[in-house]
Amino acid sequence: MRRDAVQKYFLGLDVGGTKTHALITDDQGNVLGFAEDGPGNHQIVGYQGLREILRSAVGQALHSAGLKVEQITGAGFGIGGFDWPSQLEDHLNTIAPLGLGCPVDVVNDSIIALMAGTAQGWGVVLIAGTGNNCRGRDRYGHEARITGEGSRFGEFGGAADMVEKAIQAISHEWTQRGLKTSLTNLFIEMTGTKDINSLVEGIDLGRYDPNASWAPLIFQAANNGDQVAREIIAGSGCELGESACAVIRQLHIEKDEFDVIMAGSIFASGELYIEPLRATIYRQAPRARLIKLEAPPVTGAVVLGMQKAGMNTKLIHPNLAASTNKFIEYRLSRN
Repeated sequence: MRRDAVQKYFLGLDVGGTKTHALITDDQGNVLGFAEDGPGNHQIVGYQGLREILRSAVGQALHSAGLKVEQITGAGFGIGGFDWPSQLEDHLNTIAPLGLGCPVDVVNDSIIALMAGTAQGWGVVLIAGTGNNCRGRDRYGHEARITGEGSRFGEFGGAADMVEKAIQAISHEWTQRGLKTSLTNLFIEMTGTKDINSLVEGIDLGRYDPNASWAPLIFQAANNGDQVAREIIAGSGCELGESACAVIRQLHIEKDEFDVIMAGSIFASGELYIEPLRATIYRQAPRARLIKLEAPPVTGAVVLGMQKAGMNTKLIHPNLAASTNKFIEYRLSRN
């Protein structure tokens, strides 16, 4: 590929609490360089740790693409832990040592999942994994959000919340306040304890640590017809749907046609979770379209960089997603 002064190159970073992806493409969305590195969320590694991860990941991606930092035309950063405008200066100061001389956009990492999922460039994104989050943008670039901080702020919809509800249901079975549930035996088998009394005691005394990794047992019970488990999952979907409705109201897009991008491991569980989520959202915004995220979120960071540099990305979006998926699949096949 000829790389002359006319060619434009774009950088995107997806910086999270477990890993960091850096992607470089040309102005047609063709992948030229990619790198994967460690966590960069400042809440976990500090700003110095974030600075080091950015330097490492960007350096690897530039080397992979055969480019120099001066050749980058626009850059987008989706950074976990960048939650409030008051944190922007610290993040920009952390990015500055990279030496980028191009326009730069910095957003929370949930926003790049939105930008990766819809060529429209605006809408709502739902995150449902260990925790939950919801953010959105209208067609003019105005953003709306929940805190993304979970139960402290009355926001539910992730695996950790569902496991907490499951423990409550088991406790209610133990005290004869609630229904019997197959969750009890599944959790007994997983922990290796002997009965419900020992399970409740072990959780209370800290011998067992119920966490998001227990959530697949809830879906197992639900798929086998357990009513308590099915209600936990449906309730979780409804709760995340209510967060989406709140963001939709903030943006005043209730009557619009827009994409709701679903990103996170919980959505792989299927309609037990998605159907009540969809029904909740449709009551507020009947023209919304629910779409599972298929492209890596880092593609959304590249889109941000392109837009910051003044490009219209709508036509490029499909090739960017396809090119990145193909590149990553090839890279995984070589490892």
